[in-house]
Amino acid sequence: MSMHPVWLFDLDNTLHNASSHIFPHINRSMTAYLMRQLDLNEAAANQLRVDYWRRYGATLTGLMRHHGTDPRHFLHETHQFPDLPRMVVFDNALRHLLRRLPGKKIVFSNGPQRYAEAVLDIMGIRHLLADVYAVEQMRYHPKPKQRGFLHLIRDHRLNPARCILVEDSAENLRTAKHLGMRTVWISRSLRQPDYVDIQLPSVLGLMRHTMRYGASG
Repeated sequence: MSMHPVWLFDLDNTLHNASSHIFPHINRSMTAYLMRQLDLNEAAANQLRVDYWRRYGATLTGLMRHHGTDPRHFLHETHQFPDLPRMVVFDNALRHLLRRLPGKKIVFSNGPQRYAEAVLDIMGIRHLLADVYAVEQMRYHPKPKQRGFLHLIRDHRLNPARCILVEDSAENLRTAKHLGMRTVWISRSLRQPDYVDIQLPSVLGLMRHTMRYGASG
């Protein structure tokens, strides 16, 4: 049996830079959705969107919990992009990194499946990944909720001790560490939490760590 690790990669702001174009667009779309569905003005809708994101790690979780929002409708309405190829910002060296890393590689994203697949196709790396495990596969229990992690572990029959989660969200890494996974935080923060094993400013920094994740794990 292979002793190589299983790499779990977050998508947005881990494999590509979503802050430049995609996140601002999604945030506007979510605010507009809350305005329509909850009859709120723009300021109140934006405040509620941010509040749910801070409290639950995902706006969708707050909407489902407090308003009975249909997650499929929410994701469809808030992930419409006029010109996605021009909005995706990434480094072409990522392809080389993914080819070089030993072990299975899975994208583990709170985004919807259609969006995640489209972004990975634009980046030209979808064929290098064993699966794209999106929020639908998590049964709409997005990270950092443990239930989403457990669905992934069970569906792929993973041993958490062999898994390495690579993420820009510290809260998601906290859950992963609690489950026994190793953790890589993509962040320029000056403070590294104790549940983070490695902190890197860019996912490309994994290049210099590949040897320690070889056959010996």
